[in-house]
Amino acid sequence: MKNIDLNRLEKAIRDVPDFPKPGIVFKDITPVLADAELFSMSIHAMASTAKNTKIDKVVGIDARGFIFGAAIAHLLNVGFVPVRKAGKLPWMTESESYSLEYGKSKVEIHKDAILAEEKVIIVDDLLATGGTAEATIKLVKSLGANVHSACFFIELGFLNGKGKLSHTEVESLLVY
Repeated sequence: MKNIDLNRLEKAIRDVPDFPKPGIVFKDITPVLADAELFSMSIHAMASTAKNTKIDKVVGIDARGFIFGAAIAHLLNVGFVPVRKAGKLPWMTESESYSLEYGKSKVEIHKDAILAEEKVIIVDDLLATGGTAEATIKLVKSLGANVHSACFFIELGFLNGKGKLSHTEVESLLVY
């Protein structure tokens, strides 16, 4: 595995105050994505969460989870499966609703994307309140697959999203 310099990764993340609304400090990861060395470092660190376990698929959560998930799947030489917001997938889907602070949302997966008993890693850029990740885990399990772990580039620990994922091993590269 490549050397992981978490300090360099953390310094590259840009804080954007009052985005998308007043009082929120947005963690902008685009400087990490734009730097080949930092992006590679991130992907290798996140892929290492497989811990020498044979993984069959990487499931990436819409939309930035696609960036990390596809690269991790390539590194692990396994398939990539997108979980999308409702209405974005063109084939037969399974869906799972979850609560947001201002209402409800829904994520979907193709019914044939994962086979029963396959072992998967769930990947996203950010773990905040945990609702989307929890819904994704339920979706994957509804297809009969096994969730090895959930891996996030950033976790906002003060929001306790990990609490919703208590039956899943959660790995986060950076925790704020």
